[in-house]
Amino acid sequence: MQKLKRIINFLFFKHLLKTIIVSVIVSCILVISFLFFTKPEEVVLSNTIEITNYSRDLTEILKDGKLTVLVENSSVSFFVYKGRKMGFEYELLKEFANDLGVELEVKIINDLDQVIDLLNSGEGDILACNYTITKERSKHIDFSIPFHRTNQVLIQRAQNELDDSKENNHLFLRDVSQLAGKQIHVREQSSFNQRLSHLQEEIGDTIYVIKESGKVAVEEMIEMVSEGVIDYTVSDANLAKINTRFYKNINVDLSLSIKQKIAFGLRKSSPALKARLDHWLEKYKHRAAFKYIKHKYFNLKPISSGVNKNYSSLKGGKISIYDDYFKEASSKTGWEWKLLASLCFQESRFNPEVVSFGGAYSMMQFMPEIGPLYGVFIDSPPKDQIMGGAFKLAKDFKSWSEIPDETQRKKFTIATYNSGKSHILDAQRLAKKYGLDPYVWDDNVEKMILNLSKREFYKDPVVKSGVAKGSITYNYVREIFQRYEMWSSLYD
Repeated sequence: MQKLKRIINFLFFKHLLKTIIVSVIVSCILVISFLFFTKPEEVVLSNTIEITNYSRDLTEILKDGKLTVLVENSSVSFFVYKGRKMGFEYELLKEFANDLGVELEVKIINDLDQVIDLLNSGEGDILACNYTITKERSKHIDFSIPFHRTNQVLIQRAQNELDDSKENNHLFLRDVSQLAGKQIHVREQSSFNQRLSHLQEEIGDTIYVIKESGKVAVEEMIEMVSEGVIDYTVSDANLAKINTRFYKNINVDLSLSIKQKIAFGLRKSSPALKARLDHWLEKYKHRAAFKYIKHKYFNLKPISSGVNKNYSSLKGGKISIYDDYFKEASSKTGWEWKLLASLCFQESRFNPEVVSFGGAYSMMQFMPEIGPLYGVFIDSPPKDQIMGGAFKLAKDFKSWSEIPDETQRKKFTIATYNSGKSHILDAQRLAKKYGLDPYVWDDNVEKMILNLSKREFYKDPVVKSGVAKGSITYNYVREIFQRYEMWSSLYD
């Protein structure tokens, strides 16, 4: 009997062992099949795709030889000026990329409401959009050490001293308490919206906040204030200060907050990159190069202010003390000397020593990489400066050979001198698309250069070079020709 039991137990455990082995083999096959044939991003939880932080840190950046930066198209973050890539944050990160020994790639953000998601999904390595450090944002991303501090200010149209109307006095605000009952346009997912919410509590009254989407940039709203489309918006003071150079009729003096910290955003999964960037910033902030970049963007005064009056005197029947140089340049290039003088006055107020925003120098405001092509250097005498500008205009004039009317062709040329040809070509393509004459500047292409600051136009597929401060070029051409016509009637 005992022998029979042992035989039965043996057979039972043998069967059990066999079952276990088969189960293990089947499980292994299933796991292997899952690993080989299932893509991780296709794992669905509650009918949604699971989103996790993208894993890429300093090691991968150094290996790839490329640092990708997500930027806002703005005067602080990144923009193109006379064909040159610029921006306070761009220049800082360009220096950082050089220190790492890698290439800097720029990706422009089209919707500021998506910046954190874009960063965390791996679209870029660093976020640079004049970003204020807040507790809410710090829950989702890390920040570098601050490299700038700025307060929030109200953007409104400047008061006209000659206008004492009740309407004007009602619109111009001098105190935060006067925000009560006013409509202020800001981006909904912005620190400005949060601040206005707090201000309502502080002043004990209602502020009517018109909430815009992330597709409407702060500088678009600043331009809307300048044009009278809206009455008020809010901006960081550093960005607002730069825009007073472009829009002479805005006031940015009313502060709405204490100074806040501005920093670069990084993924929480990039601790080594953050540590390296923090270490670099800590050292770089004490260098002369950093102080110069900061001064260039936030402290340089517009050319029109502080200019030596001797350079713009119209006494004695002369436009300037350089009239003979303009006439000589005219004889060599075919451009009318008074038109050359008018453009020169627009650029520098006849000041041969001025260095302006973006590093442009000389009376004719050459960018450092362009001036030498026309024999103009930072220390060139006034005659060479004027001659170089005239030859550049002559060259640009030839590039518009398809424009039949000479006066219109000169306006295309002068617009090109201001903003670069790529933006003018964009305006041409838009003019053609909307039924305007692409070969006529007045009331045709100039209308579309104005629209290049509006998202619905600069995001059009025919536009290749993106957003532009079209009102600057629009007014630039008009003012130069109006002054030229006046001088033509006054001076020989």
